[in-house]
Amino acid sequence: MNVPLGMASRKRRKRSPRLYMVMILFLLLLAFIPICWWVVTQIPSGERVAPYEGRKQVIVFQGKPYEKPFAQENEQVLLPFDFIKEHLDPHIFWDEPSNSIIVTTKDKVLRMESEKVVAYLNRTPVDLSVPVKEIDGVRFVPFSPLEKLYPVTVRVTESGMLIVEQDGYSVQSGEVIADEDQPELMRLGPSIKQPIVAEQPAKAKVDILGERDNWYQVETSDGIVGYLPKESVRLQEIRKVTLPQTPEQAKAAPIKPLEGKVNLTWEQVSSRNPNLANIPAMPGLNVISPTWFELKDEQGTLSNKADPAYVEWAHKRGYQVWGLVSNGFNPDWTQAVLKDFRLREKLVGQILNYADLYNLDGINLDFENVYLEDKQNLVQFVRELTPYLHEQGLIVSMDVTIKSTSERWSLFYDRPALSQVVDYMIVMTYDEHAAASPEAGSVASLPWVEEGLRGVLAEIPNDKLILGMPYYTRLWKEEKQSDGTIKVSSKALTMETAEAWMKERNLKAQPDEQSGQLFVSYTDPQDGATYKMWLEEAGSIQKRVELVHKYALAGVASWRRGYEKSGIWETVQETLNKSGKP
Repeated sequence: MNVPLGMASRKRRKRSPRLYMVMILFLLLLAFIPICWWVVTQIPSGERVAPYEGRKQVIVFQGKPYEKPFAQENEQVLLPFDFIKEHLDPHIFWDEPSNSIIVTTKDKVLRMESEKVVAYLNRTPVDLSVPVKEIDGVRFVPFSPLEKLYPVTVRVTESGMLIVEQDGYSVQSGEVIADEDQPELMRLGPSIKQPIVAEQPAKAKVDILGERDNWYQVETSDGIVGYLPKESVRLQEIRKVTLPQTPEQAKAAPIKPLEGKVNLTWEQVSSRNPNLANIPAMPGLNVISPTWFELKDEQGTLSNKADPAYVEWAHKRGYQVWGLVSNGFNPDWTQAVLKDFRLREKLVGQILNYADLYNLDGINLDFENVYLEDKQNLVQFVRELTPYLHEQGLIVSMDVTIKSTSERWSLFYDRPALSQVVDYMIVMTYDEHAAASPEAGSVASLPWVEEGLRGVLAEIPNDKLILGMPYYTRLWKEEKQSDGTIKVSSKALTMETAEAWMKERNLKAQPDEQSGQLFVSYTDPQDGATYKMWLEEAGSIQKRVELVHKYALAGVASWRRGYEKSGIWETVQETLNKSGKP
């Protein structure tokens, strides 16, 4: 049956109101969702959480919580060893053989053995209320014996937190703005949806650690860290931690270096001391360093060749005497001594006794040929020795090489760490071509010296650095072998011996632009060997001393007395006394 078109249209229009209602409800829902979302986001969180996820005995170091807790025993605070090393003293040392904590300062050495209630401060017994101990695998150190050594303040709050701050720490302070009967809520993060971590009453003091999204990150006086709206905090003055010096710290005056530039020479003493009557005048010299003390076994025993008559002779001429202490260049003995506090302490004791016995003015440390693995133990030894020497008023210097990739010649020196401890460092800028070199060359060409000097100046302050220079040369011999190869050998000559060798052969040295020195070459008509020398004389020494002014160094040191030619001391003195660059 056919339905008229008009009737079909009317039937479809009867279903339209339903559709309209659905559309209206949908539109209302779309409008209601943002309103609901806005309402939900504006409702502050009422959740409350414990500070630091409920952890107890939290250390708060200058606004930052530390992952390990502190400990308390007999009302004494104990700090984790790792915390002290990370934040207070990177040089605190754990000595495994003696099971001891060792702390060194400019003039103090403190040793605390685990589970022992007696410590030793500069070898003097000190009673402890609580010993060093291990708790749940964490090594703890009592703070009481450290408080006079470290410029640090610690405070246990009512909530059981430990606030630790160093001298000089500064932070913006603020005061909480709140109703008297309604404290301000401090939240875990910068949002009202974050849980509440604490309440702060009106006028409560807080430290402002940072800001984010109109919130301040703050630390309360109770050691709790959280967030407050910026409008609820009134900024106040900058708070700075200023701690008074303890009597021990006040007495730790730095050792004064020599007035003017150092002019040092080493006195090589192999078996017996020189005849003092045969030593000529040395104008300008102010320090002499005899090679008197040397490690002779793995038990830390020092051999002693010191002579009180030599010291008396030197003092009458105005020279300071810095006794040289060598490791004998034996890496195995050195390792055995450096790795054990008890042997290091034995070595320290001998040095102190000899320094006092012979009325020395300083100690020069010459440790060479050391295993790379003993690098930090060498630093620790110097840190343990230097405070005692400073306590006796002695100057401490140490010899180092220039930088290179050689482990046992250069890499084992931690120059930045060592330079923080000693008063002077002497860079031995010689033996560019050592005795066993496969090719002939200068002992210390001027470009090589200056390049090496710049390298160590990147690690050592210039006002602590002394330039070492050679008073000797090497006579090189090149012999052609039957197989066509060249055999190279050498022997060291003093300035006078080198001059006499040339005079015998009627030779005259010529300037060598590449080395900055005088150079001579000679072929012997009898054996066909070629001889070569790069000479040390007044001109080369003057150029070396001029580097002291160019780089504002502390002075010069020469190896060794007796190798120089007459007149060299005047050259050094005149050049060293110049002011400014040459």
